Amino acid sequence: MTAELKVDPRKIEQMGGGTPLTQKRESLFADAMRRLVRNKAAVLGGSIIIVLILVAIFADQVALKPFAEQVLTDQNVAPSWVVSLFSTMKPYTRISEVYPLGADYVGRDLLSRIIYGSRVSLTVAFIGPIISLLIGVTYGSISGFFGGRIDNFMMRIVDVLYAFPSLLFIILLMAFFKTTFTKLEPGTLAYAISQLDQKMGGLLFIFVGIGLTAWETMARLSRGQVLSVREKEYIEAARTLGAKNGRIMFNHILPNIVGPLIVAETLAIPSYISTEAFLSFIGIGVNPPTPSWGAMISDGAQVVRTYPNQTIFPALALAITMFAFNFLGDGLRDAFDPRLRGTQ
Repeated sequence: MTAELKVDPRKIEQMGGGTPLTQKRESLFADAMRRLVRNKAAVLGGSIIIVLILVAIFADQVALKPFAEQVLTDQNVAPSWVVSLFSTMKPYTRISEVYPLGADYVGRDLLSRIIYGSRVSLTVAFIGPIISLLIGVTYGSISGFFGGRIDNFMMRIVDVLYAFPSLLFIILLMAFFKTTFTKLEPGTLAYAISQLDQKMGGLLFIFVGIGLTAWETMARLSRGQVLSVREKEYIEAARTLGAKNGRIMFNHILPNIVGPLIVAETLAIPSYISTEAFLSFIGIGVNPPTPSWGAMISDGAQVVRTYPNQTIFPALALAITMFAFNFLGDGLRDAFDPRLRGTQ
């Protein structure tokens, strides 16, 4: 009979210098979040985005005045600190401390309009990626999963659409929507769509324009990810066990490719914001008097020599928002890149 040897793991740990025999490894998500938190630029960008979201949600409480309220006697007024900052305003500007950043050409508070304008930019920043992911991931995953003639046919459609300039395509779409849905008979579907667009301040057609063009890049990325994953060993094992295509797609492929796709879409958010700002700048974006930073920059550009505050402050808000999303996107890309695991 052999005696059973019992060893206390704590004694082994003490003899081994404090390193336990079994140590729970850090999960991939926890490791990625640790690297993300260490990225100061990403943390700064995320903090700015959180502040912007709170400002947009509570704009009614944060803003000093309603965004459409006009005081014609206060046209182009500005506080003293703004006038001292921009010396070219002194001969033309009347001093008024009522407006923290000044008033525009019809006496509307610039700060309040900038605050309400964050709603438009952030709405585009979140709705645009959702539309792109829904259409692009679905289209690209189907193309990459089935391959062959289906893949060839579907990707040729993407190539044709991709060859056409996206911004020009959006401009043509917006011009078409704005002119077609103006005078319609009540009770029709087109009239209902037009009324919904007006209630949304003109954002509906912007979502349509961005959604019809933004998914192409995501479809290509999704297809490439699916092609790289579908031949993996665990996919072959699932097929061997009799798993159907739908189960393989939703349970095995999509969970392994959605992370890089979300990171890539986060990096594309600034382009959605700039597209909306550009459309509003040229007059086919949101409907007045809905405040948009692009429309405010356009209005201020006409008097930029005499009242530069009307252009610079909305432009700063736009630039800070785009930089914040860029910083956060870069941080997410670095954090969730498996090739960087253990390097920081």
